[in-house]
Amino acid sequence: MSVSNRSAGRDVQVFDANDSATALGGLILSNGITNANFYSMIEVFLFFESNYVLRHEDATDALRDVPKDEQALQPGNYYIVTDGRLLNCHEWLVPQRPDDQLLTRSIGSITANNEDWLVRTVSVASGTRVTAFRDAVRDRDRRCAITGKRAHRADYNIWRGFEAAHIFPLAYEAHWKEQDYGRWISIPPATESAGFINSVQNGMLLRADIHSLFDNYDVSINPDDRYKIVCFNGDGEGMAGRHLDQQFLDDPRRPVDQLFHWHFRQAVLANMRGAGEPIFESDFPPGSDMIGEILSGPKAGERLEFEFFSRLAGVG
Repeated sequence: MSVSNRSAGRDVQVFDANDSATALGGLILSNGITNANFYSMIEVFLFFESNYVLRHEDATDALRDVPKDEQALQPGNYYIVTDGRLLNCHEWLVPQRPDDQLLTRSIGSITANNEDWLVRTVSVASGTRVTAFRDAVRDRDRRCAITGKRAHRADYNIWRGFEAAHIFPLAYEAHWKEQDYGRWISIPPATESAGFINSVQNGMLLRADIHSLFDNYDVSINPDDRYKIVCFNGDGEGMAGRHLDQQFLDDPRRPVDQLFHWHFRQAVLANMRGAGEPIFESDFPPGSDMIGEILSGPKAGERLEFEFFSRLAGVG
């Protein structure tokens, strides 16, 4: 199986000031990422008990403190300076059930977040359970929520090039139920048996190519920075740093913030933690050995499970 490394091409690297040999994570820099954004991203996958500061190594090898401001993040190496005490990591979590536990591991004076990353690839669900979801998302958006490109033939029920995307993937409905994410939903689907995961509040209409990027966590939305669009694997569309438009945000049927938070956290964990998670091949020409390629690659069990459930989850 063809697998790409998310750390390839990183122009931002993060180190413990006490260990400059091992990168704790990094980032492919795109437009719109500020110093403050970078601090908040680091606090998703690393934990600290007390105040810490980032120091940036400039072209002259000098180190300077980086303030938590709205200045554009610069490429280069960043060093974390802390007194080394460990954090009660639940302070940084998106609220889950009260009994949720989070595993961590120590890296010298810093604790790394071992929160699960849900393996995900391109998924266009079909079946009777998702028909109403698709129609509700189309009716609300009528355009790609991220790029703003309108479905200009929507009045004639022609949606070619546009797809209704689940923010939280339908393939992990068991995880959705286990964590009771449905408590965030206030608009149930038209057919109750479809499940709250198929609420319009868990969806966006996206251009087909943007849907692929969104599913692979190459692009996400930061609800804590005015719904800023963040690109983690380069930006060929000029969309990084823009914000979701106000018309979309003012619609009472829009996606709930908790799901935007969930997706953004998953994108940070997938792209910035350590060497990053693998990017899987999703183009399997007719006649190719898709199962064989999956089984020969990394995270074979999780990937096979996702592929299996993504094809069955929409069926009633």
